[in-house]
Amino acid sequence: MSAWLVANLAPLMFGAMVLFLLSGVPVAFALAACGIAFGLIGIELGLLSPSLVQAMPDRVWGVMSNDTLLAIPFFTFMGLVLERSGMAEDLLDTIGRLFGAVRGGLAVAVVLVGAMLAATTGVVAASVISMGLISLPIMLRAGYDRRLAAGVICASGTLAQIIPPSLVLIVLGDQLGRPVGDMYRGALLPGLVLTGLYLVYVCTLAWLRPAAAPVLPEADHHDGAERRGVALLLGLAMLAGGVVSQLPAMQSYALDARTLLAVTAGGGLAWLLALADRLLGLGLLPDLARRVAFVLMPPLALIFLVLGTIYLGLATPTEGGAMGAAGALVMGVSRRRLSRPLLVEALDRTVRLTTFVLFILIGARVFSLTFYGINGHLWVEHLLLGLPGGATGFLIATMVLVFLLAFFLDFFELAFIIVPLLVPVADKLGIDLVWFGVLLAVNMQTSFMHPPFGFALFYLRSVAPKSLPTRDIYWGAVPFVGIQLAMVALVLAVPQLVTANLDHAARGVGSSGNADDALFDRPAGRPQLPAGHPDAALEAAIERAEALDQDSAASE
Repeated sequence: MSAWLVANLAPLMFGAMVLFLLSGVPVAFALAACGIAFGLIGIELGLLSPSLVQAMPDRVWGVMSNDTLLAIPFFTFMGLVLERSGMAEDLLDTIGRLFGAVRGGLAVAVVLVGAMLAATTGVVAASVISMGLISLPIMLRAGYDRRLAAGVICASGTLAQIIPPSLVLIVLGDQLGRPVGDMYRGALLPGLVLTGLYLVYVCTLAWLRPAAAPVLPEADHHDGAERRGVALLLGLAMLAGGVVSQLPAMQSYALDARTLLAVTAGGGLAWLLALADRLLGLGLLPDLARRVAFVLMPPLALIFLVLGTIYLGLATPTEGGAMGAAGALVMGVSRRRLSRPLLVEALDRTVRLTTFVLFILIGARVFSLTFYGINGHLWVEHLLLGLPGGATGFLIATMVLVFLLAFFLDFFELAFIIVPLLVPVADKLGIDLVWFGVLLAVNMQTSFMHPPFGFALFYLRSVAPKSLPTRDIYWGAVPFVGIQLAMVALVLAVPQLVTANLDHAARGVGSSGNADDALFDRPAGRPQLPAGHPDAALEAAIERAEALDQDSAASE
């Protein structure tokens, strides 16, 4: 019996973890309890040394002293302050006025505002709740299909999980041992493509089923002067952005940094023109054009403050998050929305979410300490490396597994429990870990959308009127989950969506050869964790202990 236990302790531990999670025990405590219980069993069976338990405090300290994870409270606080600053209301009102007279225009406005909120707040709850409170009643009153209205709000809110500065990308960068800045660069284009796919779906549905997305009855039908004013202002902004992007000083920066600088410069010019027109009383710009400039510029400035400094190499993601939090406070003060109760509530919710993340991470560290000690990671590696199809088979199986687990686990739990088990295999197969991380992030996005535990669905349910049945919210999410899965397939089939925006040397692909070949190159040797992986030091210590045991056995 003891020999059987020794040979199968790793799969038994993994199965016990699954049972713990299904029993409803909080994830952090389930992982820690499983790790401690099987650690004691491993010590009793002679698989583990009692001294291994002494590594637990060091593991906890490693979590607490991780500078990368400091970005989580900064971005969370920024999103919570912006949620109450009135930015979402102004954006939806202004963009809704621009597109309200177009069939499906309000749904288009929701997608565009969702993308802008994602690039500023990075928090799904803030985006879904804000748009649910503001847009949903208007869409239902205008006769929008209830499922379309619910689905487009939930899907647009989840863009915060793939468009930087996303909390998912911070956690995945930490677990993959890759710079968060690289994760942000790699995820930018897939996030924008996903936004485009949502827009294509909404416009196509409005064309095929006009009754599902009608024109707003109270929509502003702008006269020719207003339309020409908006077009002129946007044209000047685009011209200024194009000029800035072509400056010799800009050519040393990557495409994403140049694009962000160009957009910010164009928005800044539009804002200055609108300000001059108002202060000098020139009357050259119509009211709508001035409103577009004044409303769009603050979020663009905040996006540049966070992402621009990261892409230009002026700040780390943690420092960018700190500047974003400061910028959110300034925006709240300027809008006269910042009050002591709001600040206390934002700080309280930030501490709660950060503590939730750290407790799960500490529990995951305790679990992995025992799991790696009994060579559970090697069991997982051999299991996954034996899949047919090599790297392609592994990627397909991984995507299916993550999608199914997302029905029951949120993205934090997936990132802390499942991803560490997949990283060594992906590294063994020569898969680019930044690309793999973005692929996982796009897939994990579905955890917010599909029933029965999609958090975005719950967020919308909490603010939706009782006249909107829960089943319509669920069914409305289904087409957008399909679009998200199509995006997973697209990133899987076209890795350049991620890798084209990354510096070749910084990703460790190599200085020569084709990038596509590097994604599926098979290095020789025993599976090893990446150098930056949180458990790399533990694996090395275990291997040294095994080597000492073998030497002592040989000497005897």
